[in-house]
Amino acid sequence: MSGGGLRIVGGIHRGRRLAVPRGPALRPTAERTREAIFDILEHAPGMIEPSGAQVLDVFAGTGALGFEALSRGAQRVTFIEHDRAAAGRLRETAQALGEADKVAVVACDAEHPPRPSAEAAPATLAFFDAPYASTLTAPALTALMVRGWIASGACCVVEVGIDEAFAAPTGFRLVDGRTYGAARVLFLAAP
Repeated sequence: MSGGGLRIVGGIHRGRRLAVPRGPALRPTAERTREAIFDILEHAPGMIEPSGAQVLDVFAGTGALGFEALSRGAQRVTFIEHDRAAAGRLRETAQALGEADKVAVVACDAEHPPRPSAEAAPATLAFFDAPYASTLTAPALTALMVRGWIASGACCVVEVGIDEAFAAPTGFRLVDGRTYGAARVLFLAAP
């Protein structure tokens, strides 16, 4: 991987860099915000720890959240990314980390996903980091739940802009919410 980019902040790949291509459409979750998210997941009551989890990283981009979970012991990570070039980079990063056998990359529209493969277990921990103000997150949460990508009771971590209106879809319950700079991070329990 290139020397530039952002770092994985914890776990067995701590300090490894993820390549971040230039462009206005890509806004990876900041290192401090990722560290805070994973501290909450690992220590707050009622959360799903990444260790041993089946993870779904939706609107994956660089894959920072999914690779962070993998570094911290996730059993398997599935990345959903619509952009085919970004999906290819996710596969390259998994290979470079030596984790290709624990990673699946699905290049699709998160609002209209296919059904998961028969061997794919539903996610117990899911990350949603759509472009701010895109209004894609709530429809994607619903579609992925209906199609069987998300397990009942899973923890869904949603990042939205600080001023962005967001209403959790029917059945999803807000467990916690925090603000980090320009981001609001919401922890939802799936129905």
